[in-house]
Amino acid sequence: MSDTPVSRETPSTPDLARRVFSTERLPLAERYAELLATEGVVRGLIGPREAPRLWDRHLLNCAVLGELLPQHATVCDIGSGAGLPGLVLAVARPDLRITLVEPLLRRTTFLDEVVAEMRLDRVEVVRARADALHGRRRFDVVTSRAVAPLERLLGWSMPLVEPQGALVAMKGSSVTEEIEQAARVLRELGCAPPSVHVLGAALLSSPTSAVRVAWADPGRVSWPLAPGVAGPGTTGSRRRTTRKRRRDA
Repeated sequence: MSDTPVSRETPSTPDLARRVFSTERLPLAERYAELLATEGVVRGLIGPREAPRLWDRHLLNCAVLGELLPQHATVCDIGSGAGLPGLVLAVARPDLRITLVEPLLRRTTFLDEVVAEMRLDRVEVVRARADALHGRRRFDVVTSRAVAPLERLLGWSMPLVEPQGALVAMKGSSVTEEIEQAARVLRELGCAPPSVHVLGAALLSSPTSAVRVAWADPGRVSWPLAPGVAGPGTTGSRRRTTRKRRRDA
């Protein structure tokens, strides 16, 4: 980590964290919260106003996503940013093998440093866009948080999903509308109807909403998927985003 002096106060650990993280893993969660509140803010990965509410809005919110992940799954977290939800899942669920995919250098540098310091030996950091892994890697679960509307997210995520696997994405209140808008892409890719899950309702003041998308017929999934299914309408958008990211890196 950098030697930049940081005066921000790390948020204290709420009692609820002890119900979400095991006794053995809680110190790791606390260290990650500290790194987000200090280095994460200094490097522009977390907004200063987010630091005091890291536990409620970020760590606990992401940790409950593990309810939808099978034991010993391989997980790809696309657009991982500062490691949400991927690093949180790695802390909460040491049985998972997680690949964090993020195109920005300043973010992957932070992720590499956190993984090394916290000795998360089942976590891999890949500096790339999700589509760079198409045809090369597949996973039991592909996760994301606030990356893109479902219509676009499907095109980036489903080519990485094993036949028996699923996309599991954290979503907000517009999830039903996003599913309706993604109807054409869901059909073209051969996906089963999405299911919406409310997670952590008995624990969190603001439960986590997630959408899960699996294949309609796992036995008929083949690669490459339908060409251009991410859509000519999204290509320009992705190119503009890439140019911005290159400037940012």
